[in-house]
Amino acid sequence: MSDKLDKIDYRILKVLQENSKITNLDLSKKIGLSPAPTLERVKKLENNKVIDSYHGKINPLKLGLNVKTFVLVDLAWQKENAFENFIKKINEIQEVVECYIVTGEADFMMKIFCKDIPAYEQLLFKTLTQIEEIERMKTLMTLSTVKESPVLPFDYE
Repeated sequence: MSDKLDKIDYRILKVLQENSKITNLDLSKKIGLSPAPTLERVKKLENNKVIDSYHGKINPLKLGLNVKTFVLVDLAWQKENAFENFIKKINEIQEVVECYIVTGEADFMMKIFCKDIPAYEQLLFKTLTQIEEIERMKTLMTLSTVKESPVLPFDYE
């Protein structure tokens, strides 16, 4: 970002992470600035890609997505273009909502949502195991969520 962030920018970021639907007027009251400069600061944060986008946080259970798993993947690196081919194939699977390159026990970690166990089993055996670039997978089935925060860990003061 061309300009350094100050305390007001940080307060804006914290408030918008907690509630991105807040009106500019309410945001300006919360941060102690009048509406026009508040809007100007938000626009600058957006233009400089400090704020990437705004999203509605959807409850997966309300959509019938009752199974959330994390899958650890070891890649078959000896296969030609294993990395590129794996990435391409994973990006085509809508149930895979996140995929990270990781260190430690695996090469990748994927976050997957499915409607139920049979749907996950089908995804696992009919889709994931058919990806030849995958050497080994380990499924971590979630039971419940104990913490999920939209606010990034940062000292906003």
